[in-house]
Amino acid sequence: MDRASRAYVSDHVSTATDGVAGKRPRRSADETRAEILNTAEALFRSHGYASVTIADIAAELGMSPANVFKHFRTKSSLVDAIATRSIEKTLQVLKTLDGKAPASQRLFTLAHDLMQSHLKKIEEAPYIFEMILVTVREELDCGERFQEIMIETISQIIQAGVDEGTYFVVDVDRFAQAAFNALACVIHPVMIANEKADILATRCREVVALIDAALRSPLAK
Repeated sequence: MDRASRAYVSDHVSTATDGVAGKRPRRSADETRAEILNTAEALFRSHGYASVTIADIAAELGMSPANVFKHFRTKSSLVDAIATRSIEKTLQVLKTLDGKAPASQRLFTLAHDLMQSHLKKIEEAPYIFEMILVTVREELDCGERFQEIMIETISQIIQAGVDEGTYFVVDVDRFAQAAFNALACVIHPVMIANEKADILATRCREVVALIDAALRSPLAK
């Protein structure tokens, strides 16, 4: 690995030793797992998923490949864990959405902010798209987790609209699933990666407006 790459990893991963050359400090299983994930994510982002091996990750950490395999059986399981951790962080952000705003505004903010977040990550780390494709191609659990989080959040927004008297929905969960499917064109990284930002912004407004109009109709029952 070249000097610039090592500097990148050093900035993102804590690999301090106890002062004895070649010897790693004792870590708990959770700490070791987190350290492996941090290192793997930094290497995947800087070099690409396909170019990084388990041996590369182990070497950067000063441990044997067998030790990495003890925590993660495959490279794709590393991607799954990295993506799941990112999704959990996203969940915390989604929970901060203004619950006092009208449901229609909350729905737009959810879709727009998530879309912008994905676009920013793809722009800042081009190799991250390669990791996203791995999660889709291998149908990793993180994809299902993302869907669960989004549908739960959309359900809460729709229910708030019902409570406000602006949405007319009986089966909230079913409509939340349908809304999630409709929003996929602006919130799924694969769907937006190669699209222009201004086109996506217009699409986001129009899709949310369509969902909002459907939820406001008494026929939605």
